[in-house]
Amino acid sequence: MALKIALNGAGGRMGRRIADLAANAGHEIVAPIDHKFIGEPFGSVINDHRFRSEVASEYNGGADVLVDFSLPEGFRARLAECLKHGTPLVSGTTGLTADDFAGLDEAAKTIPVLWAPNMSVGVNLLFALAKQAAASLPETYDIEIVEMHHRRKVDAPSGTALGLLKAVCAGNGRNPTEVVKHGREGHTGERTRKEIGMHTLRGGDVVGDHTVVFATEGERIELTHKASSRDTFAAGAVRAAEWLAGKKPGVYGMHEVLGLPG
Repeated sequence: MALKIALNGAGGRMGRRIADLAANAGHEIVAPIDHKFIGEPFGSVINDHRFRSEVASEYNGGADVLVDFSLPEGFRARLAECLKHGTPLVSGTTGLTADDFAGLDEAAKTIPVLWAPNMSVGVNLLFALAKQAAASLPETYDIEIVEMHHRRKVDAPSGTALGLLKAVCAGNGRNPTEVVKHGREGHTGERTRKEIGMHTLRGGDVVGDHTVVFATEGERIELTHKASSRDTFAAGAVRAAEWLAGKKPGVYGMHEVLGLPG
């Protein structure tokens, strides 16, 4: 079914790819939203004249689903507007706070919402594998998470890295906020058994690399995903929008969209 899609962050790198893939799938971008290009024809902004709507500063209804890849402040505004107009929300915005997630849970009483730190098939499989490995391996396996992104990424660690931390802790019953160690410097003392190291690299044009390391005496297991194109994320976002449109109010995840273990 062809959808009418509102797109927040429409002029950004992800927004442009989502627009292209959505149009290729027969969907229409009826409400492109981006504060940098207000009033400009969206087709001119992204050099694709299939798109005739003007870029807006807010969402005023009329879409089957709103897809959001922006910054936390943009996410908050669009969530409020989706509630006002009864529009399902798919969001991949990272850097959100505990209050933002509480707001999503509250909104889900009225509209269907789907937030995911990463919408690619491979990364969501990595979440499932990391959780399974953490549940299967004894505490003698030390766990470290390493991520790398392009130099322009503004939040750290990445939402995907935090998703991996959550997945690992779901597997071994640890509390993420109690065990995470963000980098190490100076005389740190011996590593504790329960801590999980989190390490962030930034440079160049890296789309996204993530590795979970399980290391013990005599062996090391590494689970790695490397993205070479943003299209893998954009395609997942379009797939999520197709899946979420028409669903009942509630909180949904990419594992449901992709048929993976939760």
